[in-house]
Amino acid sequence: MVLDTLLTAAVLIVGFFVVFYVGKLVNDLLHREYKLTEELVQKDNAALALAVAGYYFGLVLALGGTLTGPSRGIVDDLIDLGIYGAMAIVLLNISWYLCDRLILYKFKVSDELIRDQNLGTGAVSAAVSVASGFILYGSIQGEGGTIWTVLVYWAIGQAILILAGFVYQWITSYDVHAEIEKDNVAAGVGFGGALAAVGAIIGLAGEGDFTSYSHDLPRYLGYAAVGLVLLPIIRFLTDRVLLPGVKLSDEIARQDKPNLGAAYIEAFSYLAAAFIIYWCV
Repeated sequence: MVLDTLLTAAVLIVGFFVVFYVGKLVNDLLHREYKLTEELVQKDNAALALAVAGYYFGLVLALGGTLTGPSRGIVDDLIDLGIYGAMAIVLLNISWYLCDRLILYKFKVSDELIRDQNLGTGAVSAAVSVASGFILYGSIQGEGGTIWTVLVYWAIGQAILILAGFVYQWITSYDVHAEIEKDNVAAGVGFGGALAAVGAIIGLAGEGDFTSYSHDLPRYLGYAAVGLVLLPIIRFLTDRVLLPGVKLSDEIARQDKPNLGAAYIEAFSYLAAAFIIYWCV
């Protein structure tokens, strides 16, 4: 029995890495504007490394959704991994494109990552991939769903992420895009933390078996609303509780050297609140 379990696990792990490698190749083929090995090894491009690592982490989360839950047999599990894994690869790469066009829409992400090696842009790009990975994880795992439910919940999650980008700009007193384009890493880290937290809340809300849209969608949208309301509340509490006596906006955007430490605290606050809300609600 133990041997059977170990052999099954070994086969699934191999299958997981095969699908993951396909996801890497697809991402490489879609980004012909750079050669990954050259950027990472010869040019030491940490910004691109951060964005790609975020994509890989998002892919791991998404593929994890195909393996979560009781086994239906090794053959069926591998089929699910292949079908939903391929779907996750496609949707995660579309999320990268949406980040370029609709979240960091005031400049071209690839130019900032390759030409300027902008770590702030890398942080936001990575966060969007991680957020999308959480969303896909919640959409794929569980029983009762189909490729159509995955597509619907992913699309709703992406729309909420885009909306979260506008909400974040609304609650900050500086131009987030302008600061990131000026190579303000702190601005990118804070923004990325907010997006990753919203994605985590939405994705974890999608956990469980699918019953029907009328039964499950209100809960999903309710968690999304909580995530959006969370942003200004957490930013206010971070100012008052975790960083008393200072203003995040001043530390991140209104001094000669942006305070990266303050941005780390802001990003942590969003992510911690996301998991606390999930555990409690």
